[in-house]
Amino acid sequence: MGRSQSLPRGGDPRFGPGADDSGSPILHVDMDAFFASVEVRRRPELRGRPVVVGGLGARGVVSSASYEARRYGVRSAMPMMRARALCPHAVYLSPDFTAYTDASRAVMQIFRDVTPLVEPLSLDEAFLDVSGARRLFGSPAEIAREIRARVVREQGLTCSVGVAPSKFVAKLGSTRAKPDGMLVVPASRVLEFLHPLPVDALWGVGERSAQALRRLGLATVGDLAEAPYGMLRKALGEASAGHLQALARGRDPRAVSPEHVEKSIGAEVTFDVDVTDPLEIRRALLALADKVGGRLRRAGQVGRTISLKVRLADFRTVTRSRTLPVATDTAREMFDTVWALWTALAPGEPVRLVGVRAEGLAAAQETPRQLTLGAPERGWREAEAAADAAAARFGRSVIGPASLLGNRDRRPNENQPGP
Repeated sequence: MGRSQSLPRGGDPRFGPGADDSGSPILHVDMDAFFASVEVRRRPELRGRPVVVGGLGARGVVSSASYEARRYGVRSAMPMMRARALCPHAVYLSPDFTAYTDASRAVMQIFRDVTPLVEPLSLDEAFLDVSGARRLFGSPAEIAREIRARVVREQGLTCSVGVAPSKFVAKLGSTRAKPDGMLVVPASRVLEFLHPLPVDALWGVGERSAQALRRLGLATVGDLAEAPYGMLRKALGEASAGHLQALARGRDPRAVSPEHVEKSIGAEVTFDVDVTDPLEIRRALLALADKVGGRLRRAGQVGRTISLKVRLADFRTVTRSRTLPVATDTAREMFDTVWALWTALAPGEPVRLVGVRAEGLAAAQETPRQLTLGAPERGWREAEAAADAAAARFGRSVIGPASLLGNRDRRPNENQPGP
């Protein structure tokens, strides 16, 4: 069971839409079953049916499941084979990230129409600070109601909203409000809201930490808030003990930060069958470098460090990286780098997953490009930019590296858990 499933849902009048929101200017807006909902929006005949989005191969994972599918136990990040066993009559769809990105952009614009203080966390969720929007749009709860109404009216989608004094509590509120609900936590009732929750509701408490805390008799957030600090420090370490006890006591001073800077951009694939053929590995790495390069150019960023990730058949994971003299957004340069890393690694064992990642990102327009003596005036970057333009018009499936043509239908399944 995931953390969100362990939390109690709504139904408490102390935290209903009419609760005192005067000290609760932070909103966490979370779209409901986002990928699946976008698919249902464009295919109305699927409404009311279980819909699962994700990798459709033997090793694919669930990216999103409609609430009809969740009733059968289907959850995000679950192996697709398990989902099919739980809900064999569901409609299973491959993800369309272009459609999800377009829908996300439209929803985020609704948020920015209310306040410039919007901090996206992913395609389907964001924090908002509406402190400065009260004069124009009303109280935080009124703003939350209007946002929810606009998302339904303009986008045909639903969202859940937590209204609270802090980011941490607002996020817990939106989770408890799901689906298609709103929960308001008054500043005076934060501890009343937090303390009955299970201890793994706290950010930073994973399965192992939760087990350690329960062995100490700490089952709820309230238990942890009242625990002797020395005991927590011994069980969790200095940094985690202080962080978790502060959250358990309702302290979260982080502000909503509208400037969200990506630290890295990457992609990975899980093969349907463990792979030993170097040619198939080469094709997969070329496809991934092509994808990462496109994402970098769309984001207007370049990466200085290129990383290779390899997961072997026994689930051991190995990473290797190389820092380039000059940052790049060119797929060919990234592929040459990861292929050199792969050749040096030479694992000699069946491979389950490979990934490519660009790190050390910087804005492309602020990064000088190295000129090589005797280099052609036009090169790989211009060719890939032209391919981007063609893909924008005709679709990514019609253009790409020549060595991948004819192999697109049998590329390995993407492993991208999501909403």
